[in-house]
Amino acid sequence: MDMDTAVDGFRSRVENLTKPLERPSREEAEKAVRTLIAWAGDNPDREGLVDTPSRVVRAYEEFFEGYKLDPRKELARTFEDVEGYNDMVMLRDIALESHCEHHMVAILGKVHIAYVPTNKVVGISKLARVIEIYARRLQTQETMTQQIVDAINDTLEPAGVAILVEAKHQCMTTRGVHKPDVATITNLFTGVFREDPRLEARFLQMVRGY
Repeated sequence: MDMDTAVDGFRSRVENLTKPLERPSREEAEKAVRTLIAWAGDNPDREGLVDTPSRVVRAYEEFFEGYKLDPRKELARTFEDVEGYNDMVMLRDIALESHCEHHMVAILGKVHIAYVPTNKVVGISKLARVIEIYARRLQTQETMTQQIVDAINDTLEPAGVAILVEAKHQCMTTRGVHKPDVATITNLFTGVFREDPRLEARFLQMVRGY
């Protein structure tokens, strides 16, 4: 394969990844659910299942509404009158409900997050909303952790961000290796949290509740 052919192939793959996704219709989505029911070995026309395709599609609209929302817009309204406050702002035990991109089963857990403001803060509910938006997409925990931190860093420009996510993945607890008590933990520290071990330690102590 010559260089021009390789470059053209690469460009084609990039274009396919970046072009807008053509979203199937609701009818097509419901038909796909019917196909899965039949593939599983049941009759999609029996009484208990006849309305399941429409229920599943409605549930997916809720599960994956994060694709329609912009987390950075949630952080756009900030407040600059902080009276000189420059210590961490922390939210602990934010419930996490997401879905694994590999098996499309639930990821359930908690998120603990903090940031140190510079000259502006955001309403605390907006931080929880950012987490919810990213969670309501097909995810890996590692990617979601990074996305949450990037959105806060890019929008608020804080002195630092700290996050710890602890969750159980049903792709591991209810299938495969069947290890129901295993939690996956991801964490990320930027700015002053990464530079100052004492601040990182204080965040982790506050996560534990003391």
